[in-house]
Amino acid sequence: MPRKVDHDSRRRRIAEAVCALISRRGLEGASLREVATEAGVSMGAVQRCFSTKEDMLAFAQEHVNQRISAQARARIAGSPRPDSIATMLEQTLAAMLAAEDDELVEARVWIAFTAQSAVAPALAAIQRGHCAGLAELLAVLLRAGQDNGQIRAGLDIEHETETLIALADGLTIQILLGRHTRDSALATLHTRLDDLWVRDT
Repeated sequence: MPRKVDHDSRRRRIAEAVCALISRRGLEGASLREVATEAGVSMGAVQRCFSTKEDMLAFAQEHVNQRISAQARARIAGSPRPDSIATMLEQTLAAMLAAEDDELVEARVWIAFTAQSAVAPALAAIQRGHCAGLAELLAVLLRAGQDNGQIRAGLDIEHETETLIALADGLTIQILLGRHTRDSALATLHTRLDDLWVRDT
């Protein structure tokens, strides 16, 4: 058992090194040698953990997706109303926007992996799986909002789910390009979410 725990810990350490390198230099900067140096392990240790570079990148991609999900949960837990549907919707999407300094690494790495997915079927499958899970969560929240009368009854849940994901993805890119600030991106997101709620008359 101790050996397995050490192996899993080393794989996560290597994934962190991959993410740090991609954040600073892009995907091309994550060579096996550079990853080993960044992680403070030998090349042999990296190769024992991952049979190929593609396996290493796939694991790192899953790792960064898990970190983004964890940041969303932390945002929700730290909000004044963690159980509200509005909070869960807003903070789940805001976690994708690199709205805090410590989220920039995840955003840069996520964009790099998304771009690489266009020519790497294994990475594309991971990204599709992550998006499917996000879409399912957003749909559950939107339907719950409809059930309790907070969200407009006539809303097309599937269409709105895809719209919100596309909006969050696009705003993430715009933040990294410098066309949006974090505040302006969040304001755009809030404007869209505000349109979902039933208006008091």
